[in-house]
Amino acid sequence: MNDKQNVMTLDEFTIQELRNYPGATGQLSGLLRDIGLAAKRVNVEVNKAGIADILGEAGKTNVQGESVKKLDEFANDQFINSLRSSIYCCGVASEENEDFIPFKDEYSKNSKYVVLMDPLDGSSNIDVNVSIGTIFSVYRRLTPNGTACQLEDFLQPGTQQIAAGYVIYGSSTMLVYATRRSVQGFTLDPSIGEFCLSHPNLKCPPDSDIFSVNMGYYNFYEENVRRAVDFFIARNENDKVYRHRFIGCMVAEIHRTLIQGGIFMYPAFGKYISGRLRLCYECNPMSFIVEKAGGVAMANGRQRLLELKPMQLHQRVPIFIGSKNLMDIWQDVTNQK
Repeated sequence: MNDKQNVMTLDEFTIQELRNYPGATGQLSGLLRDIGLAAKRVNVEVNKAGIADILGEAGKTNVQGESVKKLDEFANDQFINSLRSSIYCCGVASEENEDFIPFKDEYSKNSKYVVLMDPLDGSSNIDVNVSIGTIFSVYRRLTPNGTACQLEDFLQPGTQQIAAGYVIYGSSTMLVYATRRSVQGFTLDPSIGEFCLSHPNLKCPPDSDIFSVNMGYYNFYEENVRRAVDFFIARNENDKVYRHRFIGCMVAEIHRTLIQGGIFMYPAFGKYISGRLRLCYECNPMSFIVEKAGGVAMANGRQRLLELKPMQLHQRVPIFIGSKNLMDIWQDVTNQK
């Protein structure tokens, strides 16, 4: 990170962006600052999770049928409350809630944007002190301003995203967000309590020697996916050796891919015949970020993931995402007859 006297905070950066685009209303900038505020609140609880009563199960399951961790519940509440208090968001859909939540006060109903989010990705890592994160995406509403938002506002293809981002709570806490123009990374400076620009204009390296997939389910993957995994495991014709990594938190996987390059694969398998990760809350925002950084994201060997039209809020899909050159290899191998 640059010298603190010269570093630009998230607030300063979004204000500077407004100056560069005089026609902008400032709603998106304000929304990103509200998300950053909620992330700082969650970060405080993550950092003291080992000594606070927020580890472990909350004693209930979410709409996915998965056990809800106490920190999941806390993060969900923080982001919803922050967005509800905002004047820039007309509604939110969360992985933790069965249905979307419209905000019905007059300011909110006149807002242009809806937010979809996974408030705490990688929940299974909470109790073992491994990286976790938050994922979010922003869409311009389809319904008229001045009315309550509707389901159709949330079920838009990923190509319609205005912005998307994630927060990773790790050795340092970072907020990375993408607009249609660029991808920017901010690191939380605890001495001043601000996200500061540390990774401007992030680009995903076009090549890498890293592949990430859950090898525990290898025998359950389709034959063409196993063929691609076998390619990365084997020493290929160029004598290149690929390194296997798997963290179990999509935020951490994508963050590594943005910084070091690589390919992340989460195929359909077994009982997850349609895929396991959620299209609206995880796959669309991450695909938007990686594409804007120069990478590629696919739902299968032929279909760009961002072009999928969601049929329901909690729809699951397979995802293959990463550096352009590795994705080219993956498509060539999986599409072989």
